[in-house]
Amino acid sequence: MAAAALNRTQERPANTSNGGLMLLVSVALLGLAIWALIQFATYESDGHALLMALTFMAFLLVITGFYALQPNEAAAITLFGNYKGTDRTPGLRWVLPWYKRTKISLRVRNVTGEKLKVNDKRGNPIEIAAVVVWRVTDTARALFDVDHYQTFVDIQIETAVREIASHFSYDHAEHDEPTLRGDAEQVSTLLREKLQERVAVAGVVVDETKLSHLAYAPEIASAMLRRQQAEAVLAARRFIVQGAVEMVEHALAQLSERDIVKLDDERRAAMVSNLLVVLCGDRDAQPVVNTGSLYQ
Repeated sequence: MAAAALNRTQERPANTSNGGLMLLVSVALLGLAIWALIQFATYESDGHALLMALTFMAFLLVITGFYALQPNEAAAITLFGNYKGTDRTPGLRWVLPWYKRTKISLRVRNVTGEKLKVNDKRGNPIEIAAVVVWRVTDTARALFDVDHYQTFVDIQIETAVREIASHFSYDHAEHDEPTLRGDAEQVSTLLREKLQERVAVAGVVVDETKLSHLAYAPEIASAMLRRQQAEAVLAARRFIVQGAVEMVEHALAQLSERDIVKLDDERRAAMVSNLLVVLCGDRDAQPVVNTGSLYQ
């Protein structure tokens, strides 16, 4: 691993020139070539012919070295396959014509991944997709250390999403573990860290990652929906029962403190039963008039 790190290409500034200055030089050469042509046509002098040929060749040499860079754009300069540096200065630039200029964008890029069908930590099939924001920071690594860096990043995004999905359950994890559904920020942070480790070799920085799609696979979606509905009903019932018990306890305490009625154990049990039926029932209670007593 250390040997591979030593072989990586490091970006360095290229030795290039201001294109505006060289544009003035090219205009001067063109003017000199035209003057020599006029002099040769007038006097038919061999010296003027030689001057015309040299200045015209120099003019062609100069104009073939121009290139332009936009903001957040760079050009990697190579000479016969040997990396000479990267030019990041926007505007009109110039380099010797036999130097090759390979342009590369430094702008922020947004990738919306395709929906992937993977298994979560529990083995349930789910569909997941992510949005990744990334940019190139080291042009030398992007161009020379990987083959087609954009394709490389796309593949690494898919690999990282699959790895992250296998580390978390979709929901209802045990022992309060984070889940894909309930802890999206934590999942996105871990995805960004894992992805950054994978794409660092390409000179790429990941600015942000977010899950854009998360759902159960179609073959188990209906069963999981029924489970979620059942769990929601149980949770609601549990909350209702807890509240009803607290209300009954409060009612009995108030009756006892104000000495409104004396309740023995049997009457207290009957009252608790009736109150719980009224409070926990899913239908309206029907009033019953008792003309006798509790024991008749």
